[in-house]
Amino acid sequence: MTGANTNDDPLGAFCPGPRLRIGGAPGGPLTGLTFTAKDSFDVAGHRTGNGHPVWLTTHEPAAETAWPVQCLLDAGADLDGKTQCDEIQYSLNGENDHYGTPRNPAAPDRVPGGSSSGSVSAVAGGAVDFGLAVDCGGSVRIPASYCGVLGLRPTHGRISGHGCVALAPSFDTIGWFARDSGLFERVGRVLLGDDSEARPPGRIIIAEDAFALAGDEVRSALDDAVNAVRALAGQVSAAQLAPDGFEPRLNAFRILQGAEIWAQHGEWVTEHQPDFGPGVRERFEMAARIGTDEVAGARRARDEAIQHTRRLLGDDALICLPAAAGAAPRLAAPAEEVDQFRSRALSLLSTAGLCSLPQISLPLGTIEGCPLGLSLIAPPNRDVDLLAVARALMPGK
Repeated sequence: MTGANTNDDPLGAFCPGPRLRIGGAPGGPLTGLTFTAKDSFDVAGHRTGNGHPVWLTTHEPAAETAWPVQCLLDAGADLDGKTQCDEIQYSLNGENDHYGTPRNPAAPDRVPGGSSSGSVSAVAGGAVDFGLAVDCGGSVRIPASYCGVLGLRPTHGRISGHGCVALAPSFDTIGWFARDSGLFERVGRVLLGDDSEARPPGRIIIAEDAFALAGDEVRSALDDAVNAVRALAGQVSAAQLAPDGFEPRLNAFRILQGAEIWAQHGEWVTEHQPDFGPGVRERFEMAARIGTDEVAGARRARDEAIQHTRRLLGDDALICLPAAAGAAPRLAAPAEEVDQFRSRALSLLSTAGLCSLPQISLPLGTIEGCPLGLSLIAPPNRDVDLLAVARALMPGK
């Protein structure tokens, strides 16, 4: 059912209009909990906005509810609203030219991160218990770091994205946010459909080049958290996450993601000529120009990244690195500053996307008085191991 239209949204997190509310099944493992869904998830009988008013008006109401939303409803959780996202999900910032910027409850003068901005705002601000989101380039991990909550990008393909608007299919993953590690694991067990016993890490690998890229302030802010991670395994070592530097990996990510985005949405953009805000406009223009030779080169770089990272991980290691390159940027920061921060962020984020690996962001650091996440990458399909590590590092939280 759809609730009455109210102005009870001090966070600016929810989509305009009547709040969409649907009760969950009685007696499920998540009964009594509330969640939001990013406005890229379909709900039967309702239009999906995907962060842009032209998308909203050019698409019919959904015929069925997206699989992750239905999964959570079947587990007993109540859907309490659809939440804002960046335009067509093609941003990491959280500022939307058409709908505004959801509040970052942990740092009100800074952006919440995107594109899953509304979901993270609603969770961090206590409006709901957990939030459903999508991570393509970092749209769960970055908002989680900026707003001080837990967020997971699962192994690519572990959670069905049926009924969710695609951005770049070989990178898109269904993720979620929560404030509490125990609840975070409960939700994850439902979405992953995995009740297997988690394995403790056999090895911890500190990604020295990732910490060097983030800088001394970030390293210092996460020092205690890194020491706590070191204590999880008997063997700890340092390694280079990107031995040839982050730039080739970043370029490969941008080219492959951009090519897939244009393949998904280029026809719609060309037909409807939607007005995009700064940053999103330029990225779509870039995506339209990507050629086949660039894609072929990027695929080779992706293969190299997969081989190196899988070799580092084996089947028992976790790679430790910062979730973000610093605190969230301030609201309305200059475009050049935002672009520079985006490039540094994607350098840290691109490995998991290129290699289809699970990566978690844990709110274990503070910088400039703002949250900062510590991140762990696991071998493929070892998502539950990351959930258990989160609980071990954040007991009672």
